[in-house]
Amino acid sequence: MQKLIASVLFVFVCVGPVFGQAPSKDPTAVNTIKQLEQDIGNAMVAVDIDKLNQIYADDWATIGLSGKMITKEGLLDDFKSSRDKLERFEIGPMDVQVFGNVAVAQGSVTEKRIRDGKDTSGEFVWMDLLEKRAGKWLVVRSAGARVK
Repeated sequence: MQKLIASVLFVFVCVGPVFGQAPSKDPTAVNTIKQLEQDIGNAMVAVDIDKLNQIYADDWATIGLSGKMITKEGLLDDFKSSRDKLERFEIGPMDVQVFGNVAVAQGSVTEKRIRDGKDTSGEFVWMDLLEKRAGKWLVVRSAGARVK
């Protein structure tokens, strides 16, 4: 629970001040982030651990559908071990807002996925918080939910 509270506080402390500014109209940044989101799915299908390692920040975390905290290390381990296998995906409509060196991407995805030997396929909505670090966009936090 403390990790969840710390994650939420981190987002508000880091992102709160930049939301006072209007989102950027820079199509290059928006298109770069949209491509990055597509690259995440492609890397998961291909089990390209090196690519995933480059996309997710070392301090990345999310709360999984089970309610447990997942770190970058856990995510990569799940794909390496085939505990989590994304077989195919299709990203639906996506919206990206860029606020300086911080961006929020949100959208929907339809997935064919096997997790722990069980079919967990379905339609999901998601949101990623990205930060531009050393000139490169990285995913620093994520959230998602199954569409019922």
